[in-house]
Amino acid sequence: MAIKYDKKWLSEWVMNKTSSTKKAAQELVDGLFDEIAKAMVKGEQVKVAGFGVFKVSRRAAREGINPRTGEKIQIPAKVAPKFRAAKQLKEAVK
Repeated sequence: MAIKYDKKWLSEWVMNKTSSTKKAAQELVDGLFDEIAKAMVKGEQVKVAGFGVFKVSRRAAREGINPRTGEKIQIPAKVAPKFRAAKQLKEAVK
């Protein structure tokens, strides 16, 4: 049986660890993710020691090929969120 790890689960975990209210724990978790998102919107990266780095990846426009028709198509530039796991996290998951 898979356990669902989501913001609700994380908020409950914070609430139990800090003996705070459910509302305070939810605000803390939401605030944390909001700050990470704000930093990424600015193009900054967020490093969490032992866990990883959240950053923005910019991909240039390029020419591609439609696999169905073989026709050349123009792929537009793209900005996407990216996460790179830290060495400690990679080793823990092995």
